[in-house]
Amino acid sequence: MYKKIMVPLDGSQIAECVIPHIETIAKKSAAKVELVTVIEPLEIPTRGQIAISDDEIKQIDAEGKKEANKYLDQVSDRLTKAGIKAETVILSGRAADRLTRYAINNEVDLIIMATHGRSGISKLFWGSVAEKILRATDIPVLLIKTTTSEMDS
Repeated sequence: MYKKIMVPLDGSQIAECVIPHIETIAKKSAAKVELVTVIEPLEIPTRGQIAISDDEIKQIDAEGKKEANKYLDQVSDRLTKAGIKAETVILSGRAADRLTRYAINNEVDLIIMATHGRSGISKLFWGSVAEKILRATDIPVLLIKTTTSEMDS
């Protein structure tokens, strides 16, 4: 059975479609759930001079972390009320890379995540965090494909 389940969340309702699956699997295996989000580096296109100061970048980063903490705490509280041990983790960097490294370095047994169902040019342009994680690790990954109604919510 699973001891530690990593659940990447990006703040969207689409990502949260995995929660009922987490509840079922975590309860049956008594696994600890780690809710993980990644704050990607702020990229500001400029021409010539820098358009934003270092202090402003730090303030934006601090606000992002504050919002991420608030969000993850809400999801964690929901799982705790359902009788599941949940912890929250905030990482910084490129999502697929940081999630993969975190899972490998923290003895994660299973990764459960939503797939946004991108295809065609959208997938080519944006890539797929789920696909990158699948290719970069041997850890089992349970992908939950969202339905059209969940994407419209």
